[in-house]
Amino acid sequence: MDGFGRGALLGLFFGFLWGTGCSLAILYSIYLAGYRKAIKDSLKPEKPQRYSEVFAKVQAKRERAKIKAAEASQ
Repeated sequence: MDGFGRGALLGLFFGFLWGTGCSLAILYSIYLAGYRKAIKDSLKPEKPQRYSEVFAKVQAKRERAKIKAAEASQ
């Protein structure tokens, strides 16, 4: 039984904890790369088309939220 307990703990560590940690590290690096790209695009003098489209959507969403807040306060 003692050998099984050690093996189970090692299996848990290598199979689950280490695998989860590696997955989180990969997701974090993907997130950072996307964030850096977005910052670089926002600092360009001429904005990419996708940036302009998303910015317009965000502005429209903010305006709708302002209108809803104003209607709710009345």
